[in-house]
Amino acid sequence: MNMIQMMQQAQKMQKKFKETQDELANIEITGQSASGAVEVICNGQGKFKSIKLKPEAINPENPESVDSDTLEMLEDLIIEAITSATDKANAQMEAKMKAITGGISIPGLF
Repeated sequence: MNMIQMMQQAQKMQKKFKETQDELANIEITGQSASGAVEVICNGQGKFKSIKLKPEAINPENPESVDSDTLEMLEDLIIEAITSATDKANAQMEAKMKAITGGISIPGLF
């Protein structure tokens, strides 16, 4: 295989990688616990998208006592915490990958 063929093959692989990443970004995967009282949605890349809480997740003995404002506030607080942790993890991953690559940006890597 000559150099031009290798470059073409690399471009095809990079294009396929990008297409796969885009496809995974658009997939929604739902996880539940407590018989559906807590539901979390991520995309196919494992990135957090949303959370929904039911009143019985907060007060299983008396779910009627939990109002929608309380649920929304807790969902927002959980989203904020997950987003903060994810941002910090991504920053560390990017810093470590840059150390490995010598600062060279490799598309799709980070």
